[in-house]
Amino acid sequence: MTLEVSQEAPGFTLRDQHGQQVSLASFRGRKAVVVMFYPYAFSSVCTGELGGVRDRLATFQSDTVQVLAVSCDPMFSLRAFAERDGLTFPLLSDFWPHGATARAYDVLDEERGCADRSTFVVDRDGVLRWAVHSAVRDARDLDEQARVLTEVV
Repeated sequence: MTLEVSQEAPGFTLRDQHGQQVSLASFRGRKAVVVMFYPYAFSSVCTGELGGVRDRLATFQSDTVQVLAVSCDPMFSLRAFAERDGLTFPLLSDFWPHGATARAYDVLDEERGCADRSTFVVDRDGVLRWAVHSAVRDARDLDEQARVLTEVV
């Protein structure tokens, strides 16, 4: 299944780095959501990208927008990653059933067992408004994501 812009985003409930459940549906009617799938905690490109989000957090998390970073790493790895790098936004674990949310968004690399490097912007009504997919070795363009958010929010 390939997701298309203007269709409803697949719902999910995952645990964050603190073990708290976070649901996409909990933001409906309140905030747009940036869902950032990334391959691996502690990898160099992912560390740089999520550090970039941390450094510009007001762009990606505010009264009108929420960032959710999703990987197939276990929750305890995500907690160590967040603590090491000062990441205060939700890092969600799609560990079990392994990659179910990444699969629902059609971004699970079955061979590697990790999520692809993909971003989806979901509006307040739960509708996909933008998506971008980058090669595993290439960092996303956070300026482009910021620009898109100003159009969607």
